[in-house]
Amino acid sequence: MSHSGFFITFEGSEGCGKSTQIRLLADHLRASGIDPLLLREPGGTPSGEAIRHLLQHAPEGEALTAEAELLLFAASRAQLVREVVQPALAAGRIVISDRFMDSTTVYQGVARRIDPAHTAQINGFAVGSTLPDLTFVLDVDRATARRRMSASRDKLDRIEREPEAFFDAVRQGYLALAKETPGRIVLIDASQLVEDTSRAILEAITAKRPNLIRTPPADACPP
Repeated sequence: MSHSGFFITFEGSEGCGKSTQIRLLADHLRASGIDPLLLREPGGTPSGEAIRHLLQHAPEGEALTAEAELLLFAASRAQLVREVVQPALAAGRIVISDRFMDSTTVYQGVARRIDPAHTAQINGFAVGSTLPDLTFVLDVDRATARRRMSASRDKLDRIEREPEAFFDAVRQGYLALAKETPGRIVLIDASQLVEDTSRAILEAITAKRPNLIRTPPADACPP
């Protein structure tokens, strides 16, 4: 799909620091005179937020099968793409999404062990030609992730309560995906200091889209 905007997505296992880095990136963009559109998956539309509640918090979602989970994520994504993302990109907006199709590839296709061919087909149907211009995978070891999660969350949602083996599979799935898709996916070491992670993200964006962001000097912290 041809568009004049720029579509950035953030991926990674629970506790990798996506929310913090998205906030810092949005601050940098605003300081550069750009008002980014911030989205989250699942969600971003009224129907998507209802699906998010079912997937993460509603008692009715506790017994969801892996296949039903996959289709619900895809339904939320299909609505988000057509209702929000495509119009925003066509209008020249910078769109930043906390998760997108790569989450389904990894969480359902790898960790849930759904046939990767089925996952890819459903992903393709949901997003059509609307693909991210740049995707950041924030990689962090499980000990660090668990510590961050326990410090920032009072109650874990349905997926956050999965066993360690699940999240080990998620991490390995993301690492493999980053290796397979180097043109779009940038692997970031998110175990480093927050400001160093932010700087690495800004540098990758500048390499892809020069002059988009006023990059701070090396010894400066994000605002």
